[in-house]
Amino acid sequence: MTHASTPFPDGFLWGASTAGHQIEGNNVNSDWWQREHSGTAGIKEPSLDACDSYHRWQEDMDLLAELGFTDYRFGIEWARIEPAPGHFSHAELAHYRRMVEGAIERGLRPMVTLHHFTVPRWFMERGGWTADGAVDLFARYVEATAPVIGTGVRHVCTINEPNMIAITATVLKGGDIQWGPVGTPTPDEETSRAVIAAHHAAMNAVKNIDPGIQAGWTVANLVYQSLPGAEEVTAAYQYPREDVFIEAARGDDFLGVQAYSRNKVGPDGPVLAPDDAERTLTDWEYYPPAIGHALRHAAEIVGDVPLIVTENGIATDDDSRRIDYYTGALDSVAAALEDGIDVRGYLAWSALDNYEWGSYKPTFGLIAVDPVTFARTPKPSAAWLGGFGRTRELPRATG
Repeated sequence: MTHASTPFPDGFLWGASTAGHQIEGNNVNSDWWQREHSGTAGIKEPSLDACDSYHRWQEDMDLLAELGFTDYRFGIEWARIEPAPGHFSHAELAHYRRMVEGAIERGLRPMVTLHHFTVPRWFMERGGWTADGAVDLFARYVEATAPVIGTGVRHVCTINEPNMIAITATVLKGGDIQWGPVGTPTPDEETSRAVIAAHHAAMNAVKNIDPGIQAGWTVANLVYQSLPGAEEVTAAYQYPREDVFIEAARGDDFLGVQAYSRNKVGPDGPVLAPDDAERTLTDWEYYPPAIGHALRHAAEIVGDVPLIVTENGIATDDDSRRIDYYTGALDSVAAALEDGIDVRGYLAWSALDNYEWGSYKPTFGLIAVDPVTFARTPKPSAAWLGGFGRTRELPRATG
């Protein structure tokens, strides 16, 4: 096999992604901080200082720019901006504005995520997404972010992986945030409706801040592949877990596509990967083409809405295997582009080894972080992947 290349389309986003709670540290007013310190099942360790990126964001951006990336997706934390109901912190808004300006100064186009799994503790205590007035409260928060996103921010993600929020709501109602090795629970219908409504309200709020901002949300694509004879079962299983959220993006400026592995579905539902299948540190099947399948499926559902890969990567402690994974993943992205799918960007998960919602063990990062000194060490994969930002070409396997 040899590799040719596919040029990036004009304006193609090339970057890496992070989330506020996973890298900032000491997000003490959030619901997740409370879970981490309350003995909730499935949380092996608390986030604590995380990567201390709240204080070290300049270094993170310096490294990404030096490596060749042109875009950086990062989150702003609702729990910091509105730590108590109706109290908006001018200091935190100014902090996140400095991050936006810092990215631009370094030649990085900022993509800002407004909600990445965490909410203020007070919001969860009043009932979370399904409480009366929750959608309006989220819209009020989005309106308050105008000083952060109002100038110089081209892309805004309203809510990250709403389908995972709704699935987690189902699990939390059972008192446990874990689910089994095969398949996922059915998303809580009330939560699904609420986050879709919150997204639409947030889209309006963003457009009121600046109609020129390109806004959308990001959906976890679990790449359901039907075994022979299970097509109807697969479609019925997939719809509430994924497709209803993709449909909600019709009319948006873009849809964020996020995928890591695949899930096979038989006549009786999801089936385990074979025992001899290679698995990652998250116990997912090693399957680099997942993102290409996700792009094609999303395009079929969402129509002419542009797609951006807002997360894609692998949890591994073997960085050469990370490069292998990205090689296969990018090959599938390039193939989708060549087939006419409107893909506007690719952002890897993650810029840093970070807190993966209960554990630091799954290392997705292009950059290693010492847990004591917080020293950043780019891995070979970081230079390899960042280099495509300079060549403006994607690898494409042939032969």
